[in-house]
Amino acid sequence: MNNPASLLLLVFFGITFLQSSYEKLFYWEDNVNWLKEHFAKTRLKNHVKLALANLVVMELISTVLCFVGCVELLVNKGRLFGYYGALFSAITLLMMLFGQRLAKDYDGARTIVIYFIPAVMAVYWLS
Repeated sequence: MNNPASLLLLVFFGITFLQSSYEKLFYWEDNVNWLKEHFAKTRLKNHVKLALANLVVMELISTVLCFVGCVELLVNKGRLFGYYGALFSAITLLMMLFGQRLAKDYDGARTIVIYFIPAVMAVYWLS
């Protein structure tokens, strides 16, 4: 393995998005209701379920790619799946950031930036 930090970041994002997608799927209606209120004054107000479904798909793709990337790094020092896991993680975070900015939830947007920085680092290290 070239860079242990890459492995740690892939595990971090794998766990993060696994838990996040789990909560969205198993508490779907609670999430939809909260998000309808959160986006009530935005262009997303009539598209909350579709946006949430897209986000869950991206989180699940990110999760799988990150965990497969971990195995690939450990087994043969390959970086392809990890690279795409990091890339999909960054894109997923950008989707979340867009939503938070659209809803004018600047504190929520700031929180996403904290996750985005290591995602970009992982993309760079694994490229």
